[in-house]
Amino acid sequence: MDNLVLGKTVGYADKYDPSLLQGVPRSLSRNEIHLPNPLPFEGVDIWNGYELSWLNSKGKPIIAILRCFVPISSANLIESKSFKLYLNSFNQSTFASVEEVQGLIQNDLSGCAGQSVTVEIIEYSAFSSLQLGDLPGILLDNLDISMEDFDISPQLLKTTDKYVEETLTSHLLKSNCLITHQPDWGSVLIKYAGKAIDHEALLKYLISFRLHNEFHEQCVERIFFDILSHCKPSKLTVYARYTRRGGLDINPFRSNFESPYTDIRLARQ
Repeated sequence: MDNLVLGKTVGYADKYDPSLLQGVPRSLSRNEIHLPNPLPFEGVDIWNGYELSWLNSKGKPIIAILRCFVPISSANLIESKSFKLYLNSFNQSTFASVEEVQGLIQNDLSGCAGQSVTVEIIEYSAFSSLQLGDLPGILLDNLDISMEDFDISPQLLKTTDKYVEETLTSHLLKSNCLITHQPDWGSVLIKYAGKAIDHEALLKYLISFRLHNEFHEQCVERIFFDILSHCKPSKLTVYARYTRRGGLDINPFRSNFESPYTDIRLARQ
């Protein structure tokens, strides 16, 4: 972790430089959470990059939106500041085509993650087709709760004996960067089948992350495993949509029964 550029003053490269990418071993946080092996979930980290640009063969700037899917079985997660610096290195570099840029990014991200990463580049001509959406489910945020303790507290979670299948959402998730302690703002969807989870208790649990320092991907895995351990649902999905920083947003999806959803861009993103 000491080798990361995160939290340090660095310059911006003006030419394409894949060496800027840095990975963080997923095992570090998974060992701390005591996740079992094999993992109790599958999933993907969905990244959107809104500041992708390069020069065409005539020196004219091209803009695009990047979308990539990093499998959670990869050895490393991609550190976000290094990702930003890497994308900035394209700004004054010349490439012959969108396909060349896409191929380079896919190869470089796969090398950093340690497993094949899927990359899409959305050209300007397709921007008008991108729409805002919302997370489905019952919104917890209108519940009239009181919070006294903001230490992360999985012990808050509790269930009744009633069996339900439901989807719950909240936009009140906030955690902080593990290194810089800058705030990370997110929305979260929890879909499950099993004993009914107390809604107020769940909302308090999610809000208890407010002072917690951990990367986005690690927070979602912690939420998944805490709910799985304390509430014991037979089916569980946890999907978070975080607001962007440096033109990048990270959206971790973890589930033990369903495939990742279509990328849903929320109003705050």
